[in-house]
Amino acid sequence: MMKGGMGNLMKQAQMMQANMQKAQDELGLIDVEGLASNGLVKIAISCKHQIKKISIDPSVMNDHEMLEDLLIVAFKDALQKIEQTTNAKMGNMLPPGMKLPF
Repeated sequence: MMKGGMGNLMKQAQMMQANMQKAQDELGLIDVEGLASNGLVKIAISCKHQIKKISIDPSVMNDHEMLEDLLIVAFKDALQKIEQTTNAKMGNMLPPGMKLPF
């Protein structure tokens, strides 16, 4: 009886691992867009943290400090959206209270 229970547990662990790998692969195909100042700066980044595109409105090009700040805001916005998307995609695969390491 103990052997069957352990085998069943191993099957469940393997299935969970396969499901998590599939979800991670799917996340690599999802892009989010971080915005700053109503879209004056936009950053497109995949949920695997690969930067796809940065778009900067010409009106902010002359103010170096403001542009730096807007880039930070856009990156933070994109990273927050990645976290939300990742949690929505993979959060239901983990036991309650367990957080994803990324």
